[in-house]
Amino acid sequence: MSSKPHLHSDIQQNPRAFLRQLFDEAVKRALPLHNTPAFLPKPPKGRTLVLGAGKAAGAMAHAVEALWPVDAPLSGMVVTRYGHTPARPEGVPERLKIVEASHPVPDAAGLAAAEEILSLTQGLTQDDLVLCLISGGGSALLTLPADGLSLAEKQAINQALLKSGANIGEMNCVRKHLSRIKGGRLAAACAPAQVVTLAISDVPGDDPSVIASGPTVPDVTTCADALQILKRYQIEISNDVLTALQNSTWESPKPGDAAFKRSTVHLIATPQQSLLAAASLAESKGLRAYVLSDEMEGESREVGKVHAALARASAKGHGPFLKPCVILSGGETTVTIRATKTDPKKREGRGGRAGEFCMGLAQALQCQENVWALAADTDGIDGIEGTRSDHHPAFALFLEPDFRKHLGEFDPIADDLDLKRGPGAEMEFFTDGFGDDDPAGAVEGENRPHGIQNGIKNGILRTISVHGTRSMGSKEVMGPA
Repeated sequence: MSSKPHLHSDIQQNPRAFLRQLFDEAVKRALPLHNTPAFLPKPPKGRTLVLGAGKAAGAMAHAVEALWPVDAPLSGMVVTRYGHTPARPEGVPERLKIVEASHPVPDAAGLAAAEEILSLTQGLTQDDLVLCLISGGGSALLTLPADGLSLAEKQAINQALLKSGANIGEMNCVRKHLSRIKGGRLAAACAPAQVVTLAISDVPGDDPSVIASGPTVPDVTTCADALQILKRYQIEISNDVLTALQNSTWESPKPGDAAFKRSTVHLIATPQQSLLAAASLAESKGLRAYVLSDEMEGESREVGKVHAALARASAKGHGPFLKPCVILSGGETTVTIRATKTDPKKREGRGGRAGEFCMGLAQALQCQENVWALAADTDGIDGIEGTRSDHHPAFALFLEPDFRKHLGEFDPIADDLDLKRGPGAEMEFFTDGFGDDDPAGAVEGENRPHGIQNGIKNGILRTISVHGTRSMGSKEVMGPA
């Protein structure tokens, strides 16, 4: 690319729409119908059973129904999140059962689905094929508590983990050891059939054993690891759970186990692929494209501050990122819900990672002029079960140059961010008791109907683009966060 690329008119006339284009391109790259054909095995001598779980399970099931030979037997069941079953593609016959359950906290519907899925594995032979369709969210949706563990206690542990700030690997380590179906146990139940897992990654590093807690993948973590995590984050558990973990009663199958002899895993979509798709589009519009990483972790507010520092440096002509450019990253960030002032054991908050990222970003930008930002959870959700953003999925939160004006029109937020103090203003993060849900125009949310159909990167896809020309002056455009 030349030292002074020619910017496409799309960027100059409507930076916000350009950010939306980048996000759409990233989502498109992850859609199951585009990624499944290359990984489908041939029909077996026996029957083909499809099992699956995740926020993309419905879309993945539709892809298999559309691509599988019409004269070959096909049956099975998948479970997805409430409201996440996409419209069936025109002309595709219904051959698989799709049910819905709760995410991120499991419920009775998820329990019933997991029990039915496990029951479908009975009677499989070595002539049969099991296609497992796995995507982000499967850990909660495929819930089958370990022997002696109640659904209520598992729900409580899961809810506490979600608020604790534990990363996805830590949470899924615990989930594997409190389950009768995750952590490789589903593959064990399918033996002696051939098991082919098609997975959409939503975790940093794309480790198949972490995606949806690896129901068909051997587990290298132990009961002792799970117990250590629970203690680290001060998660309350019953004496029965403590004893079971101490005695390794609920240990998962390990690498080398005979259960995995005929089991293979294919990653059909990854965060890096989506980032590269967005980068390619940005370059076609005249921007240099830099991909920071697809493994960003840590507190969302802190990651937002890092992105702000990079953008400010680029806008000033400092650092490695030369404008005009777009800086992309993805990852699985966390939001720690802090205890309330009146009750140290009570943690309340609304909203999620995209909102908190934007607020951290806004604080650290220090009133930098001409900045646009977009933070987006590519599964279409920002927040946890029961929040307002859960019922109206905030796929994207935009931050525009005049965000402080909007904040000033919203009294509760203006109380936390004194707009009259200028660049040094302090901001109270809304998860500190209040939550970051929909700060009324400070960051503007939009619904994302098709964002829920791919499930790639349950964390935030981030893009920062910084560009400027003599005619425009210095301008930053920050995109899908």
